[in-house]
Amino acid sequence: MIDINESVMQVLLAFVVVGPLIGAAAALLPAPPGLKGKSPEQAVLRHGVTVTGVVLIAAIALALGFDHDHPSKMQASTDISWIPALDVRIHLGIDGISLPLLVLTALLTFLCALYSYFKLPSGPSPKAFVALLLVLESGTLATFAVLDLLLFFLAFEMVLIPMYFLIARWGGEQRTQAAWKFILYTLLGSVVMLLGLLLIGLRAGTFDMVALTTDNHPELTTSVQVIAVLTIGIGLAVKTPMWPLHSWLPDAHTAAPTVGSVLLAGVLLKMGTYGFVRILLPITPDGFRTFAPYLAAFAVVGIIYGSLACLALARPGAKGDLKRLIAYSSVGHMGFVLLGIATMTPTGVNGALFANIAHGLITGLLFFLVGALKDRTGTTDLDSLAQESGAALYGRAPRLGGLLAFGAVASLGLPGLAGFWGEMLALFGAFRPADGLSRPAFLTFMAIGAFGTLLTAAYMLIVVRRVCMGGAPQEGPRLADVQTYEFAAWTPLVALTVLAGLWPAALLGLTDPAVQQLLAGGTR
Repeated sequence: MIDINESVMQVLLAFVVVGPLIGAAAALLPAPPGLKGKSPEQAVLRHGVTVTGVVLIAAIALALGFDHDHPSKMQASTDISWIPALDVRIHLGIDGISLPLLVLTALLTFLCALYSYFKLPSGPSPKAFVALLLVLESGTLATFAVLDLLLFFLAFEMVLIPMYFLIARWGGEQRTQAAWKFILYTLLGSVVMLLGLLLIGLRAGTFDMVALTTDNHPELTTSVQVIAVLTIGIGLAVKTPMWPLHSWLPDAHTAAPTVGSVLLAGVLLKMGTYGFVRILLPITPDGFRTFAPYLAAFAVVGIIYGSLACLALARPGAKGDLKRLIAYSSVGHMGFVLLGIATMTPTGVNGALFANIAHGLITGLLFFLVGALKDRTGTTDLDSLAQESGAALYGRAPRLGGLLAFGAVASLGLPGLAGFWGEMLALFGAFRPADGLSRPAFLTFMAIGAFGTLLTAAYMLIVVRRVCMGGAPQEGPRLADVQTYEFAAWTPLVALTVLAGLWPAALLGLTDPAVQQLLAGGTR
C-alpha cells in the first residue's frame, strides 16, 4: 500500500468516473487534442487508447493507495448534496467489494481500446466508436463507485445507449434485431427496478446507500422490503442475466463486435450481481431472505440450462456458433454467482464476488480469442472450424490453439486457475446457508450446481477437442498465429487468471471484511 492523501484519493476516484466522459467529448472534436496519427481515424483511436490508459493508471493508483488494512471502510469518499428536497447526493466511494470491479472495468476497457487500435471492427466513424466506448466505460465505473440509489440507477442506465449502438452499428449478422432485444429487455427491467428504488428512498427518507445500510429504518417493514426486492431484483436479474430472463444475451453476444462481447461479458453482467450485493442484501435483508430460495432455484436451473445448451451447440452437426456457446456458458457461470449471493453467508457472497472477477477475466479472454479466430477464418461456426477452417488449430496456429485451450480449462474451473475458487466457495456457501434458510433445499441446490460443473467440463473439453485437435495440420493452410498487439491485449488476462488462481487471498482479503460488515449491517 502507498500512503496517498485522502483528498488525492477523492480526486482520483472522481477522475476515474468523469474522465472517460471528458475523453468521449474530446473524441468528437475535429481532431483530438495533443494526438497525431497518419490519418484522423488513427488519431482518434490513439486518443481512445490514451484516455483509457490514463483511467487505468488512476484506477491502479486508487488500488495502491487503498487502505488494505480496513477494506470494509468506504474510502476516497465524496459526498455533496445534489437534490436536497429528496436527500439525493453526489456520493462516491469504494471499499473492498467495489475496488476489484473498478480495476477490472478499467483494465478490460483499456485492452479493448488497444485491440481496436489495431483491429477496428467494420462500421461507421471511428470517432463515434471511441466516444461510445468511453461513455460505456464511464457508466460502468460510475455504477461501481456511486453510493446513492438514484445515481446508481442513472449510471446503470447510462451504459444501455452506447452498448446498443456498438451492437447495432459495428456488429455482425442480425445486429439490429439483437440490439433492439438487448435494449428492450434491459429497459423494461430497469423501469420496474426504478419503482423499487423509489419505494426504498421515499419510505426511508434518504437514497444514501451507506445510511440505508448502517442506520435503522423501521419504515422499511418486511412487506415493503418484499416489494422492493421483487421489483429491484427483476431489473438486476435481467442484467445479470438470470434464467429465464437471459434470452437477450446469446443474440447480443453473437451479433456484437469482439470488443462489445468482451465488455458485455466482462463488466456489464457484473452490474446486476453487484446490485444484489450492494443494495438488496444489506438494505432489504428480510425481503431478500424471503426470495433467497427462489433465487437459488433459478440460479441452479440456469447452471444446468446453460450447460445443456452449450453441449447441444458443441455436438457435431449442430451448426453451433462458438460465440453463442460462450454466451450460454455465461448464463451458467453467473448462476454460480447468484447461488453464492442467495446463501446470504460470507462464504457464498465472497465466492460470488470472486466468480464475478474470474468470469470477467476468463470470458473476456475467450471472446478475444473467438474474435481472432473469426478474423482469420471468416467464421465462428463450430462445424466449419472443426472440419475445414480450424482443423488441428494446434498445428496451424499453436499459440492461438494453446490460449484457446487455456481459456477453456480456466472456464471449466480447473484448480489453480481463477475459475475454481468462486464456484467452490459458492457451493460451500450453499452447504451451510444463513439462518432462516432451508438447509435441505440448499443442499439440493449445491448438488445440482456441482453436477453443473461436470457438464461445464464436458462441453469445454468437446470444444477443445474439435477446434484445437480435430483433423491434421495439413488439412488447411497455416493461420497467422498470435500477433504482437494480440499478445499485449491478452497477456494481462492470462496472467491475472493464473495469479488469482494461485493466490486467491489477494482478492478474498479485500472482499471478506467488506462482506462481513455488509451482512452485519443487513441483520441490524
